[in-house]
Amino acid sequence: MSRIKKQERQQQLREKLNNTPFVTDEELAAFFQVSVPTIRLDRLELGIPELRERIKAMAEEHSHDTIENERVEVVGELLDLTAGKQGLSMLHTTADMLDVTGYVEPHFLYAQADSLAKAVIGSPAAIAGVGNIKYKNPVTAECNLVAKAEVVRRRGDKAFIWVTIKDKVREVFRAKFIMEPVKNRM
Repeated sequence: MSRIKKQERQQQLREKLNNTPFVTDEELAAFFQVSVPTIRLDRLELGIPELRERIKAMAEEHSHDTIENERVEVVGELLDLTAGKQGLSMLHTTADMLDVTGYVEPHFLYAQADSLAKAVIGSPAAIAGVGNIKYKNPVTAECNLVAKAEVVRRRGDKAFIWVTIKDKVREVFRAKFIMEPVKNRM
């Protein structure tokens, strides 16, 4: 891609962020072959917030009856929660999460998915009676992993929850849980 004029770059920047809102300034700079400060200035001129603010705005835009629950503990940052329906969280990966091969340990992804599923059903004292998990792609440090959990069905005390974790638009982890209260297991 050869150098393009500022107005055209800003128009393409707006379109790219509309299509893939989780892209970082560094990735945008590489894509447009400009510096990171240039991308930040373009975003500022266009009134486009930084990545974290875009993610929060998307979560707020897609929530209807979001609740605040002090008891909910989620691995990562809870962005959105609609009790009994769906939730959204973000986990920033760091170098201390890596295994000897240089990829994030899988238990961090499982913990994010499991804790978000418990938050969605509103019960920290729940257990995954059944879990079908798939590690789709390896994850490195310095990624923002966005997890989305959705209750797809209920049968008695059991909740069937699907969770997907994405690094931008690439799915890295997927789980299907059947969660039930711990009291049912005692």
